[in-house]
This record gives sequence, structure tokens and C-alpha cells, in this order.
Amino acid sequence: MTDTPYVPPKVWTWNKENGGQFASINRPIAGATHDKELPVGKHPFQLYSLATPNGVKVTVMLEELLALGHKGAEYDAWLIRIGNGDQFGSGFVDINPNSKIPALMDRSGPEPIRVFESGSILFYLAEKFGAFLPKDIKARTEAMSWLFWQMGSAPYLGGGFGHFYAYAPFKIEYAIDRFAMETKRQLDVLDRRLADNEYLAGKDYTIADMAVWPWYGALAKGLVYGAGEFLSVQDYKNVQRWTDQIAKRPAVKRGRMVNRVSGDPASQLHERHDASDFDTRTQDKIGEVAAAS
Repeated sequence: MTDTPYVPPKVWTWNKENGGQFASINRPIAGATHDKELPVGKHPFQLYSLATPNGVKVTVMLEELLALGHKGAEYDAWLIRIGNGDQFGSGFVDINPNSKIPALMDRSGPEPIRVFESGSILFYLAEKFGAFLPKDIKARTEAMSWLFWQMGSAPYLGGGFGHFYAYAPFKIEYAIDRFAMETKRQLDVLDRRLADNEYLAGKDYTIADMAVWPWYGALAKGLVYGAGEFLSVQDYKNVQRWTDQIAKRPAVKRGRMVNRVSGDPASQLHERHDASDFDTRTQDKIGEVAAAS
């Protein structure tokens, strides 16, 4: 970084060294970088993901559906390590041409159906199983509005604030201030909504909550970007109440573990292929087995 003001060139060119922490996987073109078929398990749904906030949305939804008794929602969750560039394999790109997790294949019918973008996956599953999306038109529309609010707002939180506060190769005051202001405004939007409503769509827990909670709930608890104190997250009392309430749900606890590769080994279930995996295949259990053998 220099004190010389940056003047954009007439034509932008790609400089790999300017990518910061994610320079090795960021590029200005789409498409596959290598041939790699994706594995396919035994269940109707094949999920290819990682436990980022966007990935957690879908595993929470699938676990909530199973908790309701929808056996058709059984799934295999395969780990996609985005730091290694797994999302650029040809099989993954065939499902999601945008090379972002999560990506889902519904193999329950005569012809597989691909679904990509986390909000689209939540809506697809809600429609397919008739769950977590109200039938009443007013409540349904409210839920959809908050779902789309999250899809439009989170890039300012993750790609904006998170990138410049936590991941950029050097700190830029203007960028951090700009995105911190927007992030706090978004938290205030949520806090005001939750002051008079138990959940985002009203009295019912919906896919809107499943979409927003992995991002803003984690932020409210200081679990992302190490920015809790910086953003004074404790001031958003209604967001805190809502965050704690959702975190207590058993399906949410399970969904948050799937495809997780960081934190307490007991909270990491790298791949999920059966409900019993939560009891037998978490990283602490696998580690104990390996040590014993």
C-alpha cells in the first residue's frame, strides 16, 4: 500500500496478487478448471456444500424437514472445500455454473433436478414439502420479502464488511466505515422488525429465519469476522432474543454441524449420510477411533 492515490486504468486487467486471502480461488472468469465428477449417495437429495452461512441455511432446512417427519427429505451432504477450489470441478459447475456453495441435486423423480443459490434451494424445498412457508398470502409474502432481503443484504455484510474488516490484505478506513455503517443499519432493520414479531414473517418460523439466522445470528454472537465488539452487537436486543431462540432448536444444532470444518471437533460433521452420523462420525469421534486403532 502506498500514499499515491489510485487512478483506475482505462481498461481493467486481472492482477492475481490483489486478491487478498482468497487470491488463489478468485478469478474474473467462470467455468470449470478441472474435470471431477461428484459423488452420489443413496438418498433423494445430494447436497454439495460447506458450513459457511449460505451452506448452513440448507442443512438447517433439511434437518427441520426431517424433524417434521418428511422422510423424503433424507440427504447426503458432501463436503466441498472451497479453499481448495472444489467448486471449480466440472461436476460441481454442471450443477451451479456460478461455482458457489451450496448446490443441490434432487434425485427423487424420474429426472434429476439441479437447484443452486441458497435462497432458491430453501424456496424449492419449502414448496416441495409444503413446510416452513405460510399458505396465507400475507404471511407468505412477508416471508418471501425477508428471504429476498437477506439475499440482497448479505453481500454487503460478507463481501463488503467481512472482506475489508477481516480478509483484505490491508485495512482501508473508508471501506470499513462504509460497510460497517451498512451492516449496523441492517442489524437495526432486523431489530425493529423483531421488536413486535417473534419471527421475521410474524408468529411462524419460516425459511426467512433459516436464511437470515446463519448470517446475522452468527454476527450477533460475535462468531464471524471477530467483529462483535466493533459493531456493538449486544445493543440489538431483539436480534439477540431471536438468535438465541432459533439456536435452541435441535434441527438447527444438527444443521449447523454438517459440512463444518472448523471449531470444536465435536461440532464438525464433515459429511452426513445418515442420521446416526451425528452420534458416530463427528471429528472428535473419528479422532478417538483413529487414536484407538
